[in-house]
Amino acid sequence: MTDSENLLTRLDYSAADFWQRLDHLLAWDESEDAAIHTRVREIIARVRSEGDAALLDYTRQFDRFEAKNAAELELPKEALRAAWEGLPREQADALEKAAERIRAYAEHQKMSSWSYTEADGTLLGQQVTPLDRAGVYVPGGKAAYPSSVLMNVIPAKVAGVPEIVMVVPTPGGELNELVLAAAYLAGVDRAFRIGGAQAVAALAYGTESVPKVDKVVGPGNIYVATAKQLVFGQVGIDMIAGPSEILVISDGVTDPDWIAMDLFSQAEHDEDAQAILVTDNPEHLTAVHASIARLLPGMERREVIATSLRRRGALIQVASLADAAKVANRIAPEHLELSVAEPKALLSQIRNAGAVFMGSYTAEALGDYCAGPNHVLPTSGTARFSSPLGVYDFQKRSSLIFCSREGADQLARTSSILARGEGLTAHARSAEYRIRD
Repeated sequence: MTDSENLLTRLDYSAADFWQRLDHLLAWDESEDAAIHTRVREIIARVRSEGDAALLDYTRQFDRFEAKNAAELELPKEALRAAWEGLPREQADALEKAAERIRAYAEHQKMSSWSYTEADGTLLGQQVTPLDRAGVYVPGGKAAYPSSVLMNVIPAKVAGVPEIVMVVPTPGGELNELVLAAAYLAGVDRAFRIGGAQAVAALAYGTESVPKVDKVVGPGNIYVATAKQLVFGQVGIDMIAGPSEILVISDGVTDPDWIAMDLFSQAEHDEDAQAILVTDNPEHLTAVHASIARLLPGMERREVIATSLRRRGALIQVASLADAAKVANRIAPEHLELSVAEPKALLSQIRNAGAVFMGSYTAEALGDYCAGPNHVLPTSGTARFSSPLGVYDFQKRSSLIFCSREGADQLARTSSILARGEGLTAHARSAEYRIRD
């Protein structure tokens, strides 16, 4: 096991090189892997040209599942229902409770159409409509997450998307019953046992069997992420997600063991995940470090956690919670825990975070499963300009303009002047036809 003394980087906010060292710690190498991009481009091109035949070949090659024909790639609705009905009562109850909370939260996010009418009768407004069809990518095999099914499908359903298509790889032909049950509960309309870049390509361009969608959402490996990046523009995507992150700001009121386990909860995702503690209490920092060293050997995924903490984890000492907020805003973390006595007061200083967990009792893990807000969050500092996945991601906004005769006269005069100033005379003349004599 790694020497606990060298397990995490220690940073001091008062050091002259603090920001430089912090930026180095945060740096995530997103440089393009030319070989992966080339391979993914080839897969996309082949799916576009060969359709189902390419899907069958790639599924055989990558997932070791031999389907006789394209029809066997689709999971019938009966299979989803059977998985749901066959769940142990405890798991079914947990899924139902999580789904209810996610749906209740999503209902608050729905945007509505609006308009207003000016004095001359001109109407201006916005019409909100759902996407026609959404595609949800769900990891399969070891990384099978029924919670991600709920988080991606339910907001789309609340938005009013008429058809939701799920793709999920089934390595070796193995189906994850909990994932299928979650799909049934959330309301997936069609499901296909395909994965990887080929599944993203099928959703983006359509095949003889897989319908083309308007937007692709959901997590996946580097091939899935690269494929989403390459098909963007043909379809919408949710985001290009990096490794999971957690930043905990603590003033020492929370049990050090709780803080250590909260850091572990993200570090256990993979070796590139990032877990950081910021505190203005030096004794608390020492106590959390001791808890990490004591608890780590008993963790099932201790090697992954240890590697994550060693590579990208940190314990940061600041002089005040105001300084901690500055650090948080610079990091713009995916998950931010305000494990302090007065979280609401500190929240007013936070500008950049995917999700904020307030108070000692609010573990980030609760948000991953059933608190209600979505767990699909911006990573790698993109919380500076991005937001969590939500109902609004599955709705479109169309501007509405209706001109009365009087309103058109006034707008046309203004438009004519501006259009001629830009040298666009057809624009100007089009507007001028509407000017009253």
